[in-house]
Amino acid sequence: MNEPSPADDRPPPLRLLIVDDQPLIRRGLAMMLATETGITVVGQAADGQEAIDQALTSAPDVIVMDLQMPRVSGVVATREITARLPRTRVVVLTTYDDDELVFEAIRAGAHAYLLKDASEQEVLDTIRAVHRGESHLSPAIARKVMEQLRALPEPVRTAAPAPQAAPEPAEPLTDKEARILDLIAQGRSNKQIAATVFLAEGTVKNYVSRIMEKLHAESRIELAMRAAQRRG
Repeated sequence: MNEPSPADDRPPPLRLLIVDDQPLIRRGLAMMLATETGITVVGQAADGQEAIDQALTSAPDVIVMDLQMPRVSGVVATREITARLPRTRVVVLTTYDDDELVFEAIRAGAHAYLLKDASEQEVLDTIRAVHRGESHLSPAIARKVMEQLRALPEPVRTAAPAPQAAPEPAEPLTDKEARILDLIAQGRSNKQIAATVFLAEGTVKNYVSRIMEKLHAESRIELAMRAAQRRG
């Protein structure tokens, strides 16, 4: 009997759909990401309607989504795709950091929001992170979300894209957990948090899971918003 090859134990590749109305950006991203180990680009779309059609056909794991596009916007496409394909996760990659667009994208179901000045490594790390079930806001966007939430009166805050305010956990956050929550609210990744608080990345991941449990949050974006609510 033949021995299984090492390739048999590899996880299936991450299936990626790239959506952008600018051909140069779309094709450039596809070429860059297709060379990465464990990633297969299953399609490219030039607008939101093409994104919806291709997503329903290929059911990608992750979609890199622009926002301002002809026919159907990225926000509308994100809302439609996440409603019909709950296992597909959306990474917004856009030049726009307009407040309302940020909130609309998060409300529509985006799991990450990056600006197009992000490095190639940040884009790649974010795609892999959302595929693992994490969420991510670039630091600039995280600051914007926090500033907007702190500026809103309390009744409006609870109607914003943040979840309804949860009661204080029966078990309060430790000083270390509170510090890590603040760093999450700044848009830091687990790796960056680990370097800041001098812990192993795996340990930080455990802390994040514990904080999410205590604050009844389901994503890092929700954690960031919980942080704003606690400060407000």
